[in-house]
Amino acid sequence: MKIIIFAGGVGTRMWPLSRKSFPKQFIKMFNGKSTLELAVKRVKKFGYENVFISTLQQYVPLTKKYLPEIPQKNIIGEPALRNLAPAVGYNLVRLRSQGYKGPVAILWADHLIKNEDEFIKTIKEAEKICAKNPDKIIFIGKKPRFANNNLGWIHTGEKISTNLFKYKEWSYKPPMEKCEKMFKSKEWLWNTGYFIMDIDLGCSFYEKFQPKMYKQLTKIEKSIGKTNENEVVKKIYPQLEKTSFDEAIAKNILPTEALVMETTMEWSDPGTLYALKEALIEKLDENLAKGNVVTKETKDSVIINEEKSKLLVTLGLKGVIVINTKDASLVVPKEKVKEISEVLSDFENDKKLKKYL
Repeated sequence: MKIIIFAGGVGTRMWPLSRKSFPKQFIKMFNGKSTLELAVKRVKKFGYENVFISTLQQYVPLTKKYLPEIPQKNIIGEPALRNLAPAVGYNLVRLRSQGYKGPVAILWADHLIKNEDEFIKTIKEAEKICAKNPDKIIFIGKKPRFANNNLGWIHTGEKISTNLFKYKEWSYKPPMEKCEKMFKSKEWLWNTGYFIMDIDLGCSFYEKFQPKMYKQLTKIEKSIGKTNENEVVKKIYPQLEKTSFDEAIAKNILPTEALVMETTMEWSDPGTLYALKEALIEKLDENLAKGNVVTKETKDSVIINEEKSKLLVTLGLKGVIVINTKDASLVVPKEKVKEISEVLSDFENDKKLKKYL
């Protein structure tokens, strides 16, 4: 099986810790390791020759520096930020052009998993199911701990075996009211974002659901390994529609085209500053505090200070994010943390503010 780890995001929802020049997947925040390093270490048993890293072209040097164990030819540079539908499609046709047949695992560089043995067991089991059912994509879901509107959800159907279900539907970051109903129903799982599918099935999804994009991807595919490859990729890839895999492909998949595997691995997606706390701190009222900080009468908050020479003190806060770095600080209630990306989009057109991105 081939494994593709996607590490091309710029991490705007983790600003100001994450910047365009050094995004979240490279930050050594977890016992001296980055989430990208941890993601690669987890799949070591599959053989690094079978592991591919897809990232923005500008991050290829950083990726090579952080991951010397990965063959350089397996580090794929995306010439433009076009979201995940183009990125996944590009990597699928690259593998197909090299003659690969069989299952492909799609994984992400910014997740945390505590029990790695269970992760390996889950991926290997999904690989076997995929090999027996090449006409179905295998979604991997996790029993929800609470109603979380920062994640995608998968609606499970009839139980096939202990941890395998038929697939009903997919819901991406639904409103909290809907999340609470889904949580109470016990029919929905958190979507880990991991899935395994036969490479031919994956390509057929693009041909069926995104015919225009597929046509452009096949033009790239024909150039791979030829002298004009870089020229063709740089010309066509930036023209691909900027859209998520969920929107372009996943939401269109029929119940007959998928299966759902429930995993017991301890998984979390620290995609926002508050989600980082949810991933690292078990009790809701406790704080995630890092650096030179003092917290008084402060609960359920994230307090991070990257300046060793400066003391950061909080008093009487509840559910607030306070981040201090050497050149930028952020204070935001946890309910508003998802809106950071919108604020930063305004920075793009402001010469004075753009340098802080």
